[in-house]
Amino acid sequence: MNTEELRKAPIGVFDSGVGGLTVAREIMRQLPDENIVYFGDTARLPYGSKSKESIIRFAKQIIRFLQTKKVKAIVIACNTATAQALEAVQKECDTPIIGVIEPGARAAVKETRNKKIGVIGTEGTIRSNMYTRIIKEMDPEAEVVGKACPLFVPLVEEGFAKHHVTEEVIDIYLREIRDSEVDTMILGCTHYPLLRSAIMRYMGDRVHIVNPAYETAMDLKKVLEERGISRGVNEFNKYEFYVSDAAEKFKQFANSVLPYDVGTIRQINIEDY
Repeated sequence: MNTEELRKAPIGVFDSGVGGLTVAREIMRQLPDENIVYFGDTARLPYGSKSKESIIRFAKQIIRFLQTKKVKAIVIACNTATAQALEAVQKECDTPIIGVIEPGARAAVKETRNKKIGVIGTEGTIRSNMYTRIIKEMDPEAEVVGKACPLFVPLVEEGFAKHHVTEEVIDIYLREIRDSEVDTMILGCTHYPLLRSAIMRYMGDRVHIVNPAYETAMDLKKVLEERGISRGVNEFNKYEFYVSDAAEKFKQFANSVLPYDVGTIRQINIEDY
């Protein structure tokens, strides 16, 4: 594609399911003139418990699908897929691909005052140590405390974000981090921004909460501007949504998260790619 075609091309965004909609929402807010093609791999979620080999295979299939939509950049809106597959797919793809971990890590390193940073995420993300590795590359003196919070995702997806049960689970998972000297904490799963208010109340004013979804949108904006392929003023936004299963459930969740009414959700067989 030439430069003019690239400017008009959409952004590809993918996740294991609905959590990446928090990233798509931030892209809509921060880059309101860009079009988006979103894919949620709802047939194969959760990614957090899958092997690295499986996640790389899934990511390659999804990227091949997004490339049929002529996307100009791809955002892996999933911490687990970023941790396990980003490096592998970047090596094989000419299209710029960014993940959600480095932007969040950079913001945390910039924000922390005492160099003690907490990271919460899925078991896969925490087990990968990707946040710790990137944070240490940016600041070797930083201390990172990781905590897997596997129940947060189903609580969000079942609509319990504001339920007292979620507050109890937050206490179980985060008490140790709250009682530590951590002054900055990364929401290392794309579902977690939907629990941000409850987590902020629990952690208190002393702890700064980093939302990688916002930081990723700003990184994407910078990449597009540097390459000269930002869309510019757009009279009509086009957002397309695809899933590998459970389209109706995805639609209900999307309409509870996104700032506009989502109409059509198309289901595809991702194994064809």
